[in-house]
Amino acid sequence: MSVKRLGAELERALRVRPKGAPLAGRKSDDTPGCDDKKRAGALLEANRARLELLQNRLHAESRRSLLVVLQGMDTSGKDGAIRHALTAFNPLGCYAYAFGVPSEVERSHDFLWRIHQVVPAAGEVAIFNRSHYEDVLVVRVKELVPRAVWSRRYDAINAFEHELAERGTTVLKFFLHISREEQRERLLARVHDPEKHWKFREGDLEDRERWSEFRAAYSDALARCNTAWAPWYVIPADRKWYRDLAISQIVADALERMDPRTPAVTLDVPRLEKRLAP
Repeated sequence: MSVKRLGAELERALRVRPKGAPLAGRKSDDTPGCDDKKRAGALLEANRARLELLQNRLHAESRRSLLVVLQGMDTSGKDGAIRHALTAFNPLGCYAYAFGVPSEVERSHDFLWRIHQVVPAAGEVAIFNRSHYEDVLVVRVKELVPRAVWSRRYDAINAFEHELAERGTTVLKFFLHISREEQRERLLARVHDPEKHWKFREGDLEDRERWSEFRAAYSDALARCNTAWAPWYVIPADRKWYRDLAISQIVADALERMDPRTPAVTLDVPRLEKRLAP
């Protein structure tokens, strides 16, 4: 399958539709468009080349920007997706930001205040590892604020993302869909490998015990904040190689649709060649 055909298949299979339950019937080990790991590796390399070229043009154009949002349960592969699928981006025009527990200063402002501080400027690519959606996910499940508070945030998020789009920011949102069984295996891998102990938190187990509650919260977020200007994609994440291929493909296709152009500059080549003569 060509890169172009793969993009069309992923758009059809993985993009959340306007109606229906976003996670109903979706398998976390599915591989629509490519079920061959070796072929996926070749396609991933092709996408990395596309990402490198298109990001360079976006940076040179310096008029628009791209925001990639990664959400998912613990061990779903947010870090891995950044490291493998999006590694082609030049750090000079790209940054990744991980959102943890809000600081005291951040809590003294509205929930979107800290997000506004790190949205991409013109010419930049920003990757959010977790995001403003934590305020309708963790905050909801752990009952950190009343329902009357978090339930109003869906509309605020849609308005915020619409504002970004109006300013020229393309917003892509990925839910990394992992099974409870696969999460168990990955958590055990952290427990058994001393090199991964630093990644393990007791809180991961507490969140795991609320699996169904988190799934319901994610389903609502995907349904209520899936818009034409900031679409959600559900990425089957049990197979890491497929996760990386799907994300790289969707992001590269979005950049191609943006069609960034380097500034038109006319150089007097003969004169410059004379000045550069040995």
